[in-house]
Amino acid sequence: MFKSVVRPTKGILVTYPVHQASVSIRKSASEVYEFMVQPENMPLWAQGLTKAQMKQSDDGWIAESPMGKVKIRFVPRNNLGVLDHDVTLPSGEVNHNPLRVVRNGEGSEVIFTLYRLPKMSDEDFEKDQRAVHKDLQTLKSILENR
Repeated sequence: MFKSVVRPTKGILVTYPVHQASVSIRKSASEVYEFMVQPENMPLWAQGLTKAQMKQSDDGWIAESPMGKVKIRFVPRNNLGVLDHDVTLPSGEVNHNPLRVVRNGEGSEVIFTLYRLPKMSDEDFEKDQRAVHKDLQTLKSILENR
């Protein structure tokens, strides 16, 4: 389902540095998943989409972002808490975003894996990390105040 971001030379496996951001939420994993699995809710907590309306297309969702129109494809609904999604940028570049909701005691933990892609500066990677942490805090606030 997911396209490779990089086409490495045959026989060479490429991995990227990662940053995993997580937040504990005082709601059950199933309740958090049910909120997050609805693409229409993404603009409520993901700052890159806060002014966007998510529109369903034949093979995903379309949203306006600060970078322009992006296409988002989610993994199918599942009972494992997996919310991975691919974001296709206006340039055609595809970014894979692993996202999970797991049980944490009586509550849950939301875990987002951010990849440092080629040509990304230290400054941009740190900026993305801050944005993801802010998004997760917004998500926590929305869900805990419902």
